[in-house]
Amino acid sequence: MWVNAVALMTTTELADYLRLKERTVYDLVARGAIPCSRATGKLLFSRPLIDAWIEAHTEMPRGAVAATPPIYAGSSEPLLEWGLRQAGTGIAVLIGGSRMGLEAITQGEAVLAGLHMLDPETRTYNLPQVRALVPQSDIVVIHWARRAQGLLVAPGNPHGIANLADVAARGLRLVRRREGAGSQLLLEVLLRESGIDPEVLVFAERPAESEEDLASMISMEEADCGLGIQAAASSLDFIPLHQEEFDLVLRRRDYFEPPFQSLLALARTEGFARRAAHLGGYDLSGLGEIRYNA
Repeated sequence: MWVNAVALMTTTELADYLRLKERTVYDLVARGAIPCSRATGKLLFSRPLIDAWIEAHTEMPRGAVAATPPIYAGSSEPLLEWGLRQAGTGIAVLIGGSRMGLEAITQGEAVLAGLHMLDPETRTYNLPQVRALVPQSDIVVIHWARRAQGLLVAPGNPHGIANLADVAARGLRLVRRREGAGSQLLLEVLLRESGIDPEVLVFAERPAESEEDLASMISMEEADCGLGIQAAASSLDFIPLHQEEFDLVLRRRDYFEPPFQSLLALARTEGFARRAAHLGGYDLSGLGEIRYNA
């Protein structure tokens, strides 16, 4: 869900909303203590995120905090989804894109989120978005894997595609991803870097809901190609274009609970490594590293 203009507040409006002085608001922004966005040099504040920030900083009586639903929300990740089942975590999977995962964590609707969001300004993954969009003060970001991103095409690559320029020049049907999905954000960056106007592209009739859906659309000839990960290619051909970072986001208290610890324990086994190698396109050398501890 994207924040609309009605839900955005200026610094003055936020100060009135929180019953603070504007100077105090600026101090909170300078310390990175409150979620905000910068548009053309102007500070803007999302009302839903501010409400979540207030809730996250509300002191509750011991034992009064409701349990977070056992749900993984966010981006499609085949190895992770297999791991959640294989480790017996009891965590259900709800795929809806990286942005949706962060919103689910913010609203207390998921215990775990997965994302691969490239920040075009810093050329870094995930941390800028977490800092800007997640107001909770006990957030942990755990590295999951580096993944090969590229174009999935039909077996034998019948159109002879080598890059996005070929897709544009030949009018091939490209699969779009949902707004807020990490692959869609990456596609926009790659198009811009290649000097390709998105308006010249021919898109498939509908966006792909997941990596599996993307592969199915190409196999069923609903599209000629789409940007996705190597692990989703299966019987399709894969043209590598980029290496991305996939991270997991959760509350610090949930990091130490049995479901997540069971997942990490599985990730250290030989069977897990074999599964990753079978899927292809994974670099697991940094799996489990703490990238951010709010």
